[in-house]
Amino acid sequence: MEDLLTSLRALAEPTRLRLLALAARGGFCVVDFTEILDQSQPRLSRHLKLLCDAGLLARLREGANVWFTLPDDDKGSLTRSLLARLPQDDPELAADRRQAARVLTERSRTASAAFAQNPAAWDEMRTINLPAEAAEAALLALLPTPAGRMLDIGTGTGWLLASAAPLIKSGLGVDASRTMLSLARTRLADAGFGHCSVRLADMYRLPLADHSFDVVSLCMVLHHAEDPAAVLREAARVLRPGGTLLIAELDHYSNLALIGPLSHRWPGFTQQDLAAMLAAAGLTADSPRRIAAPIDVLIQQARHKQLPDAERSHQ
Repeated sequence: MEDLLTSLRALAEPTRLRLLALAARGGFCVVDFTEILDQSQPRLSRHLKLLCDAGLLARLREGANVWFTLPDDDKGSLTRSLLARLPQDDPELAADRRQAARVLTERSRTASAAFAQNPAAWDEMRTINLPAEAAEAALLALLPTPAGRMLDIGTGTGWLLASAAPLIKSGLGVDASRTMLSLARTRLADAGFGHCSVRLADMYRLPLADHSFDVVSLCMVLHHAEDPAAVLREAARVLRPGGTLLIAELDHYSNLALIGPLSHRWPGFTQQDLAAMLAAAGLTADSPRRIAAPIDVLIQQARHKQLPDAERSHQ
């Protein structure tokens, strides 16, 4: 009971409610909050610390920045249910939303400019005329129902996570590029997908607990990886027993001129390559679907083997 009372006390302050309402829209850092709310950084930092101490905000460090989002747990659910009772036409909250939209637009503009000289780095499928819409539809069709908690490794601009958002309970995208993550945050926040977030992470050493996701996706990631088998092992580690791994990957191709300009580490993979790596990671692969294109795209589904009953009972 005391834990609940602590949470309610933390909520019972106008500025903190405004901060939580913004965090429900996506990730923001302290500088964003100061600009949106027009309050001093020391004042807002005190409020943010109190909310984090109460477990009502999650704190994610990314280089010099710290991003604040609602946590994906019972306290996050409590906060969302209380925020849903706030009047949407409240003048102060409406002004905050307008300011947040302006900040997000500026963030997106800055990130996009950084990639203006190398568009292939963030829109590879369209750059080499691959069927992005068909691949997206094929991946979404394989999402289990209900989809539960999803992890998108190498999320890039967050396009797959945003497409899956209406179908999942919660989602997390990870990427090694801060600029990509800036674009992804803007995409998710603009769409109002507050139950999805992104964070900086190394796909070889994910800062995530074992067996913590129902679905893990890897879209156009493995052919850029130095060690794709290690990426799949790490994906399997965070996937729950019985969970689903979804992969969109290039079929093996012979036009080696593509490797240099697009920074491909591997010229795609044969079905046999993928099956062998998945089996070595402890995953059971279905027969892949092939989407015809200048370079064919393989849509691969695999499942994490169920743990034996005795082992599962000790988790």
